[in-house]
Amino acid sequence: MIVVDRLTKTYGSKKAVDDLSFTVTPGRVTGFLGPNGSGKSTTMRCMLGLDAADAGSVTFDGKKYSDLDQPLTHVGSLLDAGDAHKGRSAQNHLRWIAMTHGFPKSRVDEVLHQVGMSDVAKTKVGKFSLGMRQRLGLAVALLGNPHTVILDEPANGLDPEGIRWTRDVMRSLADAGRSVLVSSHQLVELSLVADDLVVIGQGKLISAGPIAQFMTQHAKSWVRVVSPQFDALATLVTAQGGTVERTNDGGDFHAVTAIQVGEIAATNNIVLHELSPQTGSLEQAFLDATDASVEFRGETGSSSEGIK
Repeated sequence: MIVVDRLTKTYGSKKAVDDLSFTVTPGRVTGFLGPNGSGKSTTMRCMLGLDAADAGSVTFDGKKYSDLDQPLTHVGSLLDAGDAHKGRSAQNHLRWIAMTHGFPKSRVDEVLHQVGMSDVAKTKVGKFSLGMRQRLGLAVALLGNPHTVILDEPANGLDPEGIRWTRDVMRSLADAGRSVLVSSHQLVELSLVADDLVVIGQGKLISAGPIAQFMTQHAKSWVRVVSPQFDALATLVTAQGGTVERTNDGGDFHAVTAIQVGEIAATNNIVLHELSPQTGSLEQAFLDATDASVEFRGETGSSSEGIK
């Protein structure tokens, strides 16, 4: 288990991480989300002792990272896929790490196979695409067979098959009882694998808990209806406090539930061809939840005036 307790990190006058607390539990994939500049990378660097926190603490099963004996056997991480020496082969990069940590050479071959790189084991890192460097970084994270894995944008640069594979790896790690913390901007993919979410903005905690809880709190919901008597139904639903948004084949009702709409239709003998509750995407829920904490905004629209 990862416990982040009142973590604070300041750069000059800016608080990159501000009194942040959350937990990552074993057996679950925890998505770590926030707008650019929200403090995610700083938090992960402080977790691993790469940056010194000003206050607060991070523990892995009760111990700080600096106090772990053979830390790679406890915590595996992928923060920067570009940190491998470009003139060294994938195999030798892993062997060097294995040797310095007392891991057997056979473990190198195991993780190369696990990440699908056995055929390019002797290829120099400098010839790899971003996606292949990501796979190598994940191999490093898994080298010590750790019980906790921290991943920053692990699917960056991967093709659709690679993205699905990464998702499967995270799921299998969690199903094996490991703690998995993953930061990603690929919210559609994250919604398919995450059990919990930690959402931050400007260094502060916005939400922490099961993904279903986050969606209930922040996702928009409505009722989609198709009916040959839609106008009559819309009048009745509006009278009960609902609002209506017309579509080509029917419409969407807001501020009412599917049960309410169904009962109104049944009471008034209105035929329904479709009655289905709808929920917005994780992406839209995330944008709505973090809107007030977005630090960098771009202009939208078709005009390029003022853009140099």
